[in-house]
Amino acid sequence: MKIMIIEDDLTIAKELGKVFEKWQFEVVIVEEFEYIIEAFREEQPQLILLDVNLPYYNGYYWCREIRKESDIPIIFISSVSDRMDMIMAMQMGADDYIPKPIDMQFMVSKVQALLRRTYDFSMQAGNMEFAGVLLDIPKSKVIYQGGQADLTFTELQIMTTLFQHKGEYVSREAILDDCWQNNQFIDDNTLAVNMTRIRKKLKSIGLDNFIETKKNYGYRLKGEGDSV
Repeated sequence: MKIMIIEDDLTIAKELGKVFEKWQFEVVIVEEFEYIIEAFREEQPQLILLDVNLPYYNGYYWCREIRKESDIPIIFISSVSDRMDMIMAMQMGADDYIPKPIDMQFMVSKVQALLRRTYDFSMQAGNMEFAGVLLDIPKSKVIYQGGQADLTFTELQIMTTLFQHKGEYVSREAILDDCWQNNQFIDDNTLAVNMTRIRKKLKSIGLDNFIETKKNYGYRLKGEGDSV
């Protein structure tokens, strides 16, 4: 597995690199920060560690640009640990957020868990269908009447949970358990951010009201003929 580290403090970047190399990961450290997309395309990593504060453009910008062409797992690392910054990271498409100073053992555990969930899940699962909507799990897409919407891995896990329940309401707690298990910062707010992001993507392919909310409980997929 190849990890790309995008961190302008090269001391931190190299320290992270040494730790992951000890765990038998291949490591690429970006040093030319105006060419991040080019480096990403050339190296094709399986996971990205991305700092928020970078030269030229910040990490949020680069996360958004990477998300235009890939659903690769992205973990933000930052000395900024404000709650709104965490939510901003999720809005831009991140899968996780780890504040500095970095606990290296905790970081390795996070990376291993995210890689395991991402690639084991995608390889083992197939397609799911509900109300004429196809969830293509290996390709991380929602397909409807010829339109396609790409999903990040976190969004894919949320949609998989909803598809598994075939139109029944699923509690927020159950969705969180399925998606993140013991990841510490994930809560109702970040779930809501992901839901907003998913709904926007669904709307772009003609599925404006496909996800229905039950106040103070959770969500379900809404098929044709379902009552509101």
